[in-house]
Amino acid sequence: MRSLLFVPGDSPRKLAKALETGADALIIDLEDSVAPDAKAAARVATAGFLREAVPLAARPRLYVRVNALGSGLVDEDLDAAMAARPDGVMLPKAEHGRDVVHLGAKLAAREALADIPAGATRILAIATETAAALFGLGTYAGASDRLAGLAWGGEDLSADLGAETNHDDSGRWTSPYLLARNLCLAGAAAARVLAIDTVFVDVRDEAGLRVEAEAARRDGFSAKMAIHPGQVSVINAVFTPSETAVEEARRVIAAFAAAGDAGVTTLDGRMLDRPHLLRAKRVLERAGSNQ
Repeated sequence: MRSLLFVPGDSPRKLAKALETGADALIIDLEDSVAPDAKAAARVATAGFLREAVPLAARPRLYVRVNALGSGLVDEDLDAAMAARPDGVMLPKAEHGRDVVHLGAKLAAREALADIPAGATRILAIATETAAALFGLGTYAGASDRLAGLAWGGEDLSADLGAETNHDDSGRWTSPYLLARNLCLAGAAAARVLAIDTVFVDVRDEAGLRVEAEAARRDGFSAKMAIHPGQVSVINAVFTPSETAVEEARRVIAAFAAAGDAGVTTLDGRMLDRPHLLRAKRVLERAGSNQ
């Protein structure tokens, strides 16, 4: 999974068009992009869209971003969405691994009611939206087999911190948000789940999006969220390994195989150890290779 596109859950037109964007996953939003007085209608529209889209043979993965656990709205969100069998749920404002456990219990009950196989519904958690959340990023490892990824975000966090802005004069994230980004990356690695980079809010700045996505890929993120269909192709291109990278990864794996899976080997005069092998395997996984 490379690209995750947010789509307002109260817009059937945008939901239908989103299926054709090339995004690997759609995040059908019942939270921030839906006004309070439109929540009920958004649940109806989301359920209707899921009932039509889930059976399609070729489609992106379909996640529903519910409202936060403390909002008083999450149960109604889940009642509407789960009967239509989404692939997963995105949990905003997660602060601890126990929040994933809490959501998992809610999902288990609704899976049973809808005759969905137990544990089939995956969870993506946005894990940096409050100050308290930053102290919980080491708690997701082992929390739930449902957990598929951790994402970070800086907009809600800036409000919680009382910051004037979250970017400096050159457009770069300021240090509190780089801390959140890096803790999310480490937390995802510790939990052995996808690390998902935050949205790039200037939908007109394709060059800036590419720079931010390339930095995320370089540092270890596997995917990036998008807020506009026009961002999807750039994100997919950045997070798809090049033919050169795939060929190099295959050569590294072949070198270790020829050495009898030794801890250390050489390739073109370079010493390679197990981290090189692990990185090579990840490149092939991202490329969708079975080799």
